[in-house]
Amino acid sequence: MEEELHISEDFRCGYATIIGGPNVGKSTLMNAFLQQKISIVTPKAQTTRHKVLGILSTNEYQVIFLDTPGLIKPKYRLQEVMMQFASSAIEDADLLLLMIDATNPGTGSEFATNEAWSALKGLNKSVFLVINKIDLVKKADLLPVIDSCSRAYQFKEIFPISALTREGTTELLKTVANELPRHPPLFPLDIVSEQNERFFVSEIVREKVFLATHQEIPYSTAVDIVEFKDREEGKTLIRADIYVERDSQKGIIIGKRGTMLRAIGSSARREIEEFLQRPVFLDLHVRVKRQWRENEQWLRRLGY
Repeated sequence: MEEELHISEDFRCGYATIIGGPNVGKSTLMNAFLQQKISIVTPKAQTTRHKVLGILSTNEYQVIFLDTPGLIKPKYRLQEVMMQFASSAIEDADLLLLMIDATNPGTGSEFATNEAWSALKGLNKSVFLVINKIDLVKKADLLPVIDSCSRAYQFKEIFPISALTREGTTELLKTVANELPRHPPLFPLDIVSEQNERFFVSEIVREKVFLATHQEIPYSTAVDIVEFKDREEGKTLIRADIYVERDSQKGIIIGKRGTMLRAIGSSARREIEEFLQRPVFLDLHVRVKRQWRENEQWLRRLGY
């Protein structure tokens, strides 16, 4: 590739894993680094279920970001699998970005039992603390947070940022890139992820379900792409099954006279077309599979 002929002699490449509790802004940060949407984002905790890979390449470095599910104590088998994804991403990492929420940072006494902080025990890797959402707090309120965190763990460096407004992210990215080992690129310089189109399409549909529903329904939902066909003439055909665990959940997602499902499909189709850069016919069906979150066979079938 032409880009590969112009890479720096001091080229750096490696994995930077973003970890933290639920809803601290991990996916928003990765999307900000890549300047495009790779990880789905909703206001609800535990939106990310997989280890999502995003690749940022220049002629000087290739940072392979791994976005992870929020670290928690699992309550059911799906969450156990999610924590396994997070653990493998921590193992794969050349360095870690531990994110906390500036509006709810916790205290030093809580760190010992916090799942995200516990993940740092025994690690021999560079860890940067990223204090996110500083756009929502007063600057003076950050000082005790920084002091408390620096006492709890020996971080390589601490970065107060706002992933949403991108304040502080340029300096953070520069530091991350400089910390990576000198190594040739591991991926082609012109790709932003190794995950396929089917994965991203299923995630877009799932995001729209998360945004449209409440309480337990989003967490009981999975999306299975059953057909993905590029046609020579006409729109790309995508058929997807939305799985829930109970008949009552199915009724809510479909809505009165199908209004909810049509709204989910319309919103998803627009974003899928923008992502794929081609017109799409999206056909959604809602199906019930009781206790799929505890079923090993179904977890594998649904990509977990």
